Amino acid sequence: MKVVQISALTFAIQSFVTLFVIMDPPGATPIFLALVAHKSPKERRMLAVKAAVVSFSVITLFALFGRFILSYLNISMAALQAAGALLLLLISLDLLTGGTGGGKSESADANIALVPLGTPLLAGPGAIVATMIFVQSANTGPMIAGLIAAVVGVHIAIAAVLMASTSILKVIKEAGVTLVARIAGLLLAAIAVQMLVNAIRIFVAN
Repeated sequence: MKVVQISALTFAIQSFVTLFVIMDPPGATPIFLALVAHKSPKERRMLAVKAAVVSFSVITLFALFGRFILSYLNISMAALQAAGALLLLLISLDLLTGGTGGGKSESADANIALVPLGTPLLAGPGAIVATMIFVQSANTGPMIAGLIAAVVGVHIAIAAVLMASTSILKVIKEAGVTLVARIAGLLLAAIAVQMLVNAIRIFVAN
């Protein structure tokens, strides 16, 4: 049976679409807005870019060394997914109870681009696994170049979507921000619970 070899362009498009759908920047927008509502417009734009950079760094790290890291530490993807779910759940509870999602300290609040935006919300277990699979499938130079272009393109799109979303805050005012925060907390809690359920299913199956 002849194995069909897809073109580098097709591989790049598949990689871009898959990662974009998994990372879902439009879906992350309400959570992003809730976390940056109390920031200045300049800080919001900076946080949007930082979140994309953090996500890109995490994805790149696991693309290059993911299998080695998980194997060396004897960590399964299910365990990584469960840990991410618990982290998101804590942040969602903070948002639902009137917090900012950054915890109590100013340093934690200043690093929301790292956690939860950059990871595990954008660069979560799903995106990490998908990237590792694509890396394994990229067996030619052009395919590797296509995968790199796809990952970079997705993160440029993420930064653009998050920066564009900040203009919404000018319209919805303080009452709208409070509503967005509560909705974001609910969505984040649902995402966390689903991630945890998926991880439990994998544990049970194994």
